[in-house]
Amino acid sequence: MPQIRPITDLRNTNEISDICHSSHEPVFITKNGYGDLVVMSIEAYESLMDDVMTDAAISRAEAQFKQDGKLYDAREALASLRRKHFGSL
Repeated sequence: MPQIRPITDLRNTNEISDICHSSHEPVFITKNGYGDLVVMSIEAYESLMDDVMTDAAISRAEAQFKQDGKLYDAREALASLRRKHFGSL
């Protein structure tokens, strides 16, 4: 369940840090009753960014497939990459 805290709670940085690290979720900070900031641990941020980058790569692959309709056999593609980057194997 998401944590929602008023901006005045940012005075107690250790408590906010502990909440972020223990829950592995962002803490939503409000100002005058409205959403203002999101605070999260570095680990949660890096995990989120990994997911975003994976989603973007999948989207690019789907767009490329829609454009040219080509599919590649995984074994052939990996063998080609090995030859290209490691020479003849």
